[in-house]
Amino acid sequence: MTKNEIRDVNLLDPALYRSGMPYELYDEVRAGGSVRWHPKTYVPSLDADIAFWAVLGHREVQQANRDWETFSVFDGPMIVPFEEERRGVMLLSKEGPEHSRMRRLISDGFTPRMIAQLEDKIRVRTERVLDDAAALGDLDFVADIAYLIPMHVIADIVGIPEDDRPEVFRLTDALLRSMDPLHDIPVDERLQIEMDIYNCARELNAAKRANPADDVWSILATGELDDLELDLFFLILTIAGSETTRNALAQGLMALLAHPDQLEQLRHDPALLPTAAEEILRWSSPAMSSGRTATRDTELGGQQLRAGDRVGLFYPSANRDANAFVDPYRFDITRSPNPHVAFSGGGPHYCLGASLARTEIQVMMGELLRRFETIEITGDPVWLSPGPAISVGVAVQSLPVRLA
Repeated sequence: MTKNEIRDVNLLDPALYRSGMPYELYDEVRAGGSVRWHPKTYVPSLDADIAFWAVLGHREVQQANRDWETFSVFDGPMIVPFEEERRGVMLLSKEGPEHSRMRRLISDGFTPRMIAQLEDKIRVRTERVLDDAAALGDLDFVADIAYLIPMHVIADIVGIPEDDRPEVFRLTDALLRSMDPLHDIPVDERLQIEMDIYNCARELNAAKRANPADDVWSILATGELDDLELDLFFLILTIAGSETTRNALAQGLMALLAHPDQLEQLRHDPALLPTAAEEILRWSSPAMSSGRTATRDTELGGQQLRAGDRVGLFYPSANRDANAFVDPYRFDITRSPNPHVAFSGGGPHYCLGASLARTEIQVMMGELLRRFETIEITGDPVWLSPGPAISVGVAVQSLPVRLA
């Protein structure tokens, strides 16, 4: 069978994502097939060449996510594989019994009592952030609200001291910016930022082992995870645990303000917050993409894949697939069912923080609409765009707003 090749388009080109997701382009490419071969292209942020199967359809994305034995994440969760020594090391690239072991150990850190306190922590942190925002009036929604809430909530859960948080937040933001070619940050500087984040993790490990507290990291640091596993999980938490939620919050606010009927409906009926949060997640697709490797010859979307082929799953495309969603370009806070793949398409690597993200979106949007009668975007958004080669590679970096 001849490969159904994508021609004249490089789906990994950061320039395509400078103003957000190119949904219409995805539609055009997907119209030629839900699974298509992407010829070799160069990824500057990772200094790598890659050719892969682009999986664009909703059904096929779900299938690849759930069939972990055929579509392996061992080589790394990004479309470009990890270096040899990093494969199968972090939680996102572990599989089978080893993945189950680590996921169980991490889940054990979130005790029932901690989960019960979670919404209270989020609400308290949200109130503090919005108090400060109210005093400003004119502000950057991303830097002053959307970024602070998930980062502080993660820090609260993990137990990062308040005095240490500004540095952790700064490093996390710097690492994300270093992936965007426009920022022109050298690779060695990016590697140093990663090392500084690992050093923060090691300092936290030592502190929790010396003086265990009532937090998740004390349980993890004194448990079965080794230092490397803890370092890598800390990196996952600070980036994936914050970047996806801040992007969903920013794009969610933009969507509500662009659809005033939906905003007023939600303002007058807070009971719609759960379904509104799901539609915000579908609309924003904050997790951009994921990589897999075919472990055996298989068929997907009418295409014949060979063992060893690299596969890229495009979640934003799947979340606009008309085969899965009625009128997919309509923003509808009452949409039901809503089988979005914002947290991947299911399977063993379904996002550990899905419930946390949902709760943060519901609490933040509810409090924002309750407290501020006027919410106005006062300038154009600025986008961060390393491109989909990075799993969280496209996000709103800045959004000027006025609150009253």
